[in-house]
Amino acid sequence: MVKAGIIGGSGLDDPKILRNAKEIVVDTPYGRPTSALTCGTIEGVDVVIIARHGKDHSIYPTKVNFRANIWALKEQGCTHIVASTAVGSLRQEIAPGHLVFPGQFIDHTTKRNVTFFDEDVVVHTPMAEPFCQNLIDLLASSAGELGLAHHKNRTVITIEGPRFSTKAESHMFRSWNADVINMSTVPEVVLAREKKMHYAAIAMSTDYDCWHEEEEPVTWEMILSTMKKNADNVINLFLNVIPKLRAYDDMCIR
Repeated sequence: MVKAGIIGGSGLDDPKILRNAKEIVVDTPYGRPTSALTCGTIEGVDVVIIARHGKDHSIYPTKVNFRANIWALKEQGCTHIVASTAVGSLRQEIAPGHLVFPGQFIDHTTKRNVTFFDEDVVVHTPMAEPFCQNLIDLLASSAGELGLAHHKNRTVITIEGPRFSTKAESHMFRSWNADVINMSTVPEVVLAREKKMHYAAIAMSTDYDCWHEEEEPVTWEMILSTMKKNADNVINLFLNVIPKLRAYDDMCIR
């Protein structure tokens, strides 16, 4: 049975999108998730929502309890995760407001718990294709139906944060062929794969980081402004994609 987990970024964890919504508080072997779980349905599909940074956005990136979040979604029976995230664009063609569905990541974090397999047993999880390609294709086709500007199978680099990049770093990341930058995809996608869950990200471009000489360097206020203007697009994409998971042609996770 298909059950969808939604991991919401800033302003994108609204329980009003669910029918018969109810909150539950759970514990995991890794502590409590970053928010209570909001459970309900979207057109008959069971859904569980977690607010990645807390309901009041009080948890900074490094302190997000990624392991507890993914563990909780798995324990609730979620088979798929669609995660929203704000990203800075490292490419001219990915303008603020555009959506990106990454296919690859570069991990530039340094302080996070990045695996469930850190005791007792050694497991080397394949990570050549970290995101679910079927979900990426579904998101892209749905974005096209909704007339949303989007890019798929791009590369996201996740930095530690909470500070933004220097210009030198931003240009370096571009030279590494990264397309967008954020502070949340890793280790979230890694942990989901370890738990054999299908994971895809809806990344909203909010700015041009600081490499673009003709644009102002990114600020938190800039990110919030763009997110508020475009949050409805992401929510509409959730509402369009989740019901389609009932007819999902599943793929085996190795």
